[in-house]
Amino acid sequence: MGGLGSGSYYRFGSKDRVEDCLSLDVRSWRRGRWLEVGTCFTTTWRRHAQHSSIDVRVLGGAGKERAQAVKLYYSWGSEGRKVDVSYMVPLSWTPCNFGGLRPWFVCPAVGNAVPCGRRVAKLYLQGGYFLCRHCHKLAYSSQRETHGYAALRRCQRIRKKLGGTANMTEPFPDRPKGMHFKTYLRLFIEHEKAYGEYSKEMTEFLERLTCQIYSGSGVN
Repeated sequence: MGGLGSGSYYRFGSKDRVEDCLSLDVRSWRRGRWLEVGTCFTTTWRRHAQHSSIDVRVLGGAGKERAQAVKLYYSWGSEGRKVDVSYMVPLSWTPCNFGGLRPWFVCPAVGNAVPCGRRVAKLYLQGGYFLCRHCHKLAYSSQRETHGYAALRRCQRIRKKLGGTANMTEPFPDRPKGMHFKTYLRLFIEHEKAYGEYSKEMTEFLERLTCQIYSGSGVN
C-alpha cells in the first residue's frame, strides 16, 4: 500500500481547490461493481510523478445485503514519518428516478472534523483524511477565477468560435463564411466588452503592484 502525502506534491501544506486534491468517487465504485458486501479492492493514483494507493473494504450491516459502509486503509505523511490510517465512511442509498438505487458517501467524523453528515458523491484528501469539500473548505477552479481572467477566457472562446486562436495579440478573426452578419456583430461586441473588463482589471492590478514595489523599496 503506497503512502499518501509522501512526495513533494504534498509538502506544500493545505490545498484550496478540489482539483488539487486526491479524491474518492462512489459513483465510479458503483459502476465498477465494487460495492458488493465483502469486496476488498485497491484504488490508486499517479499524479505529479507520485504514486499513491488506498485499500478499501466494503462492509454490510446485520441482516442487510446492501453495503452500509466502506473502511479505508492507507498511510499518510512524508517519507520516514508515515502513519497508518484507517476509518469507516458510512454509505447512504437513495432511489433513482427511473428505478434502482444511487450510493452516496456520508461525510465521516474523523480527526478534529465536526461531523457534517452530508451525502456526497466525492470525498477529498486533505490533512490526512477524506472528507467532503465543505468540511475541507475547498473551491472549484472556476470559483477562484478573478473577474479579469474570466473575461479573458470569454474573449478567447469567441475568437476560437470564429476560427481564430486564443492569442490576443492577433487581429480579431474575420467573419466566417456562412455566418450571419448580425451574429458576427454580436460576438464582436461581446468580445470588446469582455476585453474592456479584462484590460481594466489588469490596469488596476499593475497599479497595485507598482505601489507595493515602491512602498517596499522605500521610494517616495
